[in-house]
Amino acid sequence: MSQGRILLVDDNVDLVDNLSEILGDEGYEVLRATSCATARARAAEGFDVALVDIRLPDGDGTELAAELHRMGNTEVVLLTGFASVESAAAAIHAGACAYLVKPCAVPELLLTVGQALRQVRLQSEREELTRRAQLAEKLAAVGRLTAGLSHEIRNPLNAAALQLSVLERRVRRLPENGQPALLEPLVLVRDEIRRLDQTLQDFLLFSRPRELVRKSVSIEALLRRVVELMSGDAEARRVRVVVEVAPGMPAAAADEDALRQVLLNLILNALDVSPQGSLIRLIARPVEDRIELVVADEGPGIPPEARDRLFEPFFTTKPNGTGLGLAIVHSLVDQHGGRVWVERAEPRGAAFHIRLPRA
Repeated sequence: MSQGRILLVDDNVDLVDNLSEILGDEGYEVLRATSCATARARAAEGFDVALVDIRLPDGDGTELAAELHRMGNTEVVLLTGFASVESAAAAIHAGACAYLVKPCAVPELLLTVGQALRQVRLQSEREELTRRAQLAEKLAAVGRLTAGLSHEIRNPLNAAALQLSVLERRVRRLPENGQPALLEPLVLVRDEIRRLDQTLQDFLLFSRPRELVRKSVSIEALLRRVVELMSGDAEARRVRVVVEVAPGMPAAAADEDALRQVLLNLILNALDVSPQGSLIRLIARPVEDRIELVVADEGPGIPPEARDRLFEPFFTTKPNGTGLGLAIVHSLVDQHGGRVWVERAEPRGAAFHIRLPRA
């Protein structure tokens, strides 16, 4: 696993080769550029820390550093072979976190890159904590609203379903030649009531989460049971669902029913966007002291502008979606003390990641 992605910008090809080798041996992924133009193109691939020479053939490295720093949660380290008070002040003004004089010693280079990466990760953690706090406030508010409305909706819905069932029984006692014209709208209304009832169930599950019963759950066995449950839907859409479990996969400390609900919701979403003949991968692997589950599809992926809102209640990219499926996923994973997020899958599609405590 990469320690981080480093964008290395310098027109000295030999220096770029040497630094790339040093950083690569330390586990970093290095993106190489020898000009401002190529740096901008490589930066679009995403990076954590940029090492930028002040003097570049097609522009000012200091201005490029400021531009790269504004791209998001990144840090920039400026490189120069001509140290001066002016260049140091320019580095600070550009938002650089450090300033190295070439040729720099390897320990100093690695220490500086490591410190810059720590700053990037700390900022990411702060942003994630802020986002989760805001989302928790929204979830709590919606939960209170839903709890109040659910009772008012459930009673008339049950009464309508009962009367519809009585009416359907009476229609079926009529002569057979007159039944189809009457049954067709009845079946349509019955199906819509069932859909509304399922939506209400989602609301209730979201607003009144039951207390979890945690135990040791075999992840491989759970994944294979989930695949069995979804096999009919997958076959109907001509999509293949495969399970990939790391050898010696540890068990999870989880509520099996809740975790099954999480996986079913994610697979249903994946099926909705998967083209015929594509693949959905269910991946399980240990990561440090946790387990990680991934549901990866080969659909169109998640638009960047939607990623930060995916787990908000009532936010949906589907024309007929309620926007509660992923909110429920987030709520259940959060109850486990876990984390859920989405990334771009390779070579295409979306990959939902879940991290949970080990048993």
